[in-house]
Amino acid sequence: MRRKAGLILLALAVFFTALSPLLRWYVFPRLAKVPANQYQTMVLQAKNATLLDYSTMTPRTVPEVTVVQTLKGNVEAARTVRRTTGRDVVVWDGLSYAQGPDGQMVSRIPERYIFDAHSQQPVHAAGEMVDQDPVRRDGIEFKWPFLTQKRDYEYFDAQARVTAPIHYKGTRTFRGVTVYYFEQTIPWTKVPFPKVMPVKGITPEGVAKTGTTRWYTTVRRFWVEPLTGAPVSGEEIHKEELRGGALLGGRARVTAFAGDVKMREDYIRSTVALVKHNRLPILLLTSYLPWGFLSLGLCLLALSLYLEARGRRPAGPAPAEPAEPEPVTA
Repeated sequence: MRRKAGLILLALAVFFTALSPLLRWYVFPRLAKVPANQYQTMVLQAKNATLLDYSTMTPRTVPEVTVVQTLKGNVEAARTVRRTTGRDVVVWDGLSYAQGPDGQMVSRIPERYIFDAHSQQPVHAAGEMVDQDPVRRDGIEFKWPFLTQKRDYEYFDAQARVTAPIHYKGTRTFRGVTVYYFEQTIPWTKVPFPKVMPVKGITPEGVAKTGTTRWYTTVRRFWVEPLTGAPVSGEEIHKEELRGGALLGGRARVTAFAGDVKMREDYIRSTVALVKHNRLPILLLTSYLPWGFLSLGLCLLALSLYLEARGRRPAGPAPAEPAEPEPVTA
């Protein structure tokens, strides 16, 4: 009976020990994915920002500029790309809408971002664009991969339409969450005018004819929770200038926008709470269950070996039977 129990325990030990790396290296990469229908909104603000008054073509300080950024999963487009590429993809239709304190539009930039649902690496397919201009992303955008590493990544800048390194700057604690801090600097770069201008009757083509150009620089900062790859906070020290041309009346450059754009406090709180909630399934598949199953397998193995050893222990000498008394003769 001990030998049978030992064999059962040994089989269970092998099962749980084999299941440990299987969960981590096979199940997790296939289950961890960004939902195709995900929808999210983020609000950022720049307090005491500099904004160009197009009626006088002079910059002025305003109390705040608000940027509303939405990302909407396009399920139908994802199915189309999946059929043509054979990959499990997510298609995000994004919109970055900035407005001044009076509610008037400052800029409106639509975007389509196509990426692998599991690795978050960009997938090149028809429809990938920024402000209706076709682009080819060679780096991540908006979200880091699951299990983000302590290293530099390639990050796509939608304004300049370029990919540049975003540097890992250290591990920090943000609102009780361990995060990796990343920073990217885009130097002054000539960028196209938005398709939709903030002043009616003015078009990008009309501005281009005056010889005026648009330039941009930013310092981009993200605090990323490494398990989910989700930024819990973001910030951009953002500057835009108009340079040269007849539109500026002989001036070399004019500030179009300058401000420290930060995520609004209520959105930081909700993002941190959501990330804390989403950490648990990842911890289960990458840490708790693999290590738990490995420990259980080792304990079962030790118990099976113990029972096997007891089953093979030699039996002690048989007790001597009492001798029958001999008859007494007279």
